[in-house]
Amino acid sequence: MTKTLPVLTGIAMIATLAACSTPSGMMSAPDAPAAVTVPAGNKPVMKTVGIGELTYECRAKAGTAGAFEWVFAGPDAVLYDMNKKAVGKYYGGPTWESNDGSKVTGKQLAVAPAPTAGAIPLQLVQANPAMGSGAMTGVTYIQRLNTVGGVAPADSCGAGNVGAKKLVKYQADYVFYKAS
Repeated sequence: MTKTLPVLTGIAMIATLAACSTPSGMMSAPDAPAAVTVPAGNKPVMKTVGIGELTYECRAKAGTAGAFEWVFAGPDAVLYDMNKKAVGKYYGGPTWESNDGSKVTGKQLAVAPAPTAGAIPLQLVQANPAMGSGAMTGVTYIQRLNTVGGVAPADSCGAGNVGAKKLVKYQADYVFYKAS
């Protein structure tokens, strides 16, 4: 008999992680592995819960003839605040966009293994200057923490299904920082 981990869905996901969300005026930096800790001189200003799907595509494995693998192709998630209100979205780029129209892209600096089996890694992203004016203005770093799900599919990926895409459900906390 094999044990399976329960997968949180819908409102349960929001309730589980949104309970951790805190308004910017009361935030302290969350505990995180050293690899994904934000540099000194930055303070957390907003925490959201991203709930959505990650797209993977079956592709030929680079540098290995005749080998194939599922490759991350992009995210599609809604960002919720602590009141379970949709406040933005997260999509390819990577791009985090607030409902006020401001958005930020970034470059991955580091990852750390997720403490939960079957979850995508924790991540530290350095933000590019924001586009538009609003919640994303001045964001310097973004942490992805408390990940659930999202790993590449276990389905077969081979010559017969190159180009096939699979959607995998995931959730994660996104903590946004600005310079102190």
